[in-house]
Amino acid sequence: MLAPVTSHTRTLAHGRPFAHITQFHPELTAFRRDLHAHPELGFEEVYTSARVQEALRLCRVDEVHAGVGKTGVVGVIRGRTNTSGRMIGLRADMDALTMTENNDFPWKSARSGMMHGCGHDGHVAMLVGAARYLAETRNFDGTAVLVFQPGEEGFAGAKAMIEDGLFQRWPVESIYAMHNWPGLKPGCFGIRPEAMMAAADRVSIEITGKGGHGAHAYLAVDPVLVAAHIITAVQSIVSRNVRPIDGAVVSLCAMQAGDLHAMSVIPGKATLVGTVRTFRPEVQAMVERRLNELCSAVALGFGATATVHYERIYPATVNTERETEFAGNVAESLVGPENVVRDMEPSMGAEDFSFMLQAKPGAYLRIGQGGEGSCMLHMSRYDFNDEILPLGAALHAGLVEQAMPLAAP
Repeated sequence: MLAPVTSHTRTLAHGRPFAHITQFHPELTAFRRDLHAHPELGFEEVYTSARVQEALRLCRVDEVHAGVGKTGVVGVIRGRTNTSGRMIGLRADMDALTMTENNDFPWKSARSGMMHGCGHDGHVAMLVGAARYLAETRNFDGTAVLVFQPGEEGFAGAKAMIEDGLFQRWPVESIYAMHNWPGLKPGCFGIRPEAMMAAADRVSIEITGKGGHGAHAYLAVDPVLVAAHIITAVQSIVSRNVRPIDGAVVSLCAMQAGDLHAMSVIPGKATLVGTVRTFRPEVQAMVERRLNELCSAVALGFGATATVHYERIYPATVNTERETEFAGNVAESLVGPENVVRDMEPSMGAEDFSFMLQAKPGAYLRIGQGGEGSCMLHMSRYDFNDEILPLGAALHAGLVEQAMPLAAP
């Protein structure tokens, strides 16, 4: 049975992988905290990559490949047999964020302006834990491919690895990833079929008017006024164009116009920057179209012009049905059905694992690490909960063992 779910209680689970991995829990914790103290940004994960390679070699995985997608690392572990010829992929992201950490524990960030504020240090440690277990036991028939990915935080590192031949060199039949979730209690997993996370797009709106004197505004075409009307108008896109059962968000988050020291100067230009989040491609396309139509029409009504630059950053993270069912079953075998949420609410956040799921079947899970009152992701006092390291590693290992079981003797 599971122990009480608090951040100060050792998480318990069922099965041989978990029992085996708990034996080296202290080593995983030390490894994770070392990564936390040495955060690196996307495609700059030189120290992290080196530590991962070292750890994989110490675990005696069969192959270690560096420099995949710039700073990415791939480890290959062959099972006791390979009669099936099957190959399963597991992925962990490695990069940190441009944040200043406000914690005071010994393993806080030693690098100014950088922080593991999303738990990627924990993701790496969990996958290294799975690597050690799988290499030591090899209780599977086939090949496990462990993908340590750079640049998830806005750099599309998954796409870079794919473009660098990830799936040509290691043609996995399916791939899985896992992200910690402070809103879910330790000892729990969350998953859902279809969209787990939204597509993330960047929108920039450049408004051109006619500058002038604030005392003689009738002689100008004020782009600040136009921007204000656009900010209000675009909120109608979701409320009046998107079905209530289809999720979408349009947020204009920044505005630049004029000079704060020039109180009576109407500028000639204004720029708005924001993000669009959607789950379905058709909704995404409609929002892009309506943004162009609405911004242009609003600006024209004031005698100005507006140009919309719409950039699709990450697609939606969409789980495939069969792999979602399978991953949920593996999680249930580990912690029991009462601790697996199979209809987890999707997030409007985004994930570049979406690129991998566009190329291969697979599933993206959440592993609980906090519960009510926990510090959320991307906050300056966030830290990964080391108690769940063996549980996450066991889930990774279970995916491999149960997807590629040894033949019965």
